[in-house]
Order: sequence, then structure tokens, then C-alpha cells
Amino acid sequence: MADDFTDDVVQGDSDTTSTGSASQAYTDEETLVTKEGLKKLKEELEHLKNVRRKEVAQRLKEAISYGDLSENSEYEEAKNEQAFVEGRILELEIKIKSAKIIAEKAAAKTGKEISIGSTVTICKTTGGDNPETYTIVGATEADPFEHKISNESPIGKSLLSRRRGETVLVATPSGELEYEIQKVA
Repeated sequence: MADDFTDDVVQGDSDTTSTGSASQAYTDEETLVTKEGLKKLKEELEHLKNVRRKEVAQRLKEAISYGDLSENSEYEEAKNEQAFVEGRILELEIKIKSAKIIAEKAAAKTGKEISIGSTVTICKTTGGDNPETYTIVGATEADPFEHKISNESPIGKSLLSRRRGETVLVATPSGELEYEIQKVA
């Protein structure tokens, strides 16, 4: 009996894990990504399916072998990790399925109008700060440490459809800030 339970818990069928109505409910919204971003999502998905899933399955098997599951903290940890991994796999599959590739150099086609994929240099109009350069990407790829901001962020929203030389007012939690657009690439 315990072996049947172990097999059911540990064995994950990658084809059936994320199919069904749950994934259908989340595909209405497009996931805007660059080619590089989509590649990273696919790599993470493959790693989770082929490496992490097996590691968690092994941890579950080991924890189950310790006996009494009601007081087995290793089992609880492994189950929580399994839930996290399976949830992330589902999330990535949905994002990949609904992915829409954005052009890296979209601004060149639109006469330097800022769009997703544009690289923009901005500077605060007050305070004499140094110019900051950002690439506007979809929310999935946003990473401020790499100077990639989401099109859904306050700055990203304010910059979309604007041109070099314009000033934009950005509503932030600490108040409104004014930026001048110095360069669009």
C-alpha cells in the first residue's frame, strides 16, 4: 500500500501535469517577451521538468521511507517543494503558450516613438541626476538590476508612445517625478 502511494506521489507525468481547464483560464492574456526572454523561460521550464522534478521526487521517496508521515517534517518540506515546482512549471507553460515576441528594435520602425523593446535614456528634470538608460520589456523580463523595466511599471507606462525631447510626469509612491527623454534607440 505504501509503495502504491509512493509511486503516485513521486511519479509525475509531464504530459498531464499542466493540462486542463486551469491552464485555459490564464491564457487570455499575452505574455510579452523578447526572443532572449522566451529562450530563458523555455530553459527554466526544461530544468524544472528534467532536473528539479526528479530531485524533489527523490526527496519525497526518501522522506516517505522514514515512516510515520504525520510527524515527518522532511516529507512536509518535500511536498511543499513539489507544490512550488509544479506550480512554477504550470506558470511557465502558460507564459510560453501565450508568449508574444516583441521586436528588440521596435523604435526604429516607428520613427523613434518609444514602444516595448525600445532602449531609452532619461534624466530627471530636477536635481541634476545622471542620465539613466533602460530597455522597456514585458513584465516577465523586467529586471531593474539589468536596466530592464516593465511596460507596466510607472516609468514604463509614462514613456510608451513618447519621443526624444519630451518630458514625462511619472507617478511614484514617493510622489511625482519629471523626466526628460534624451535618447531613444
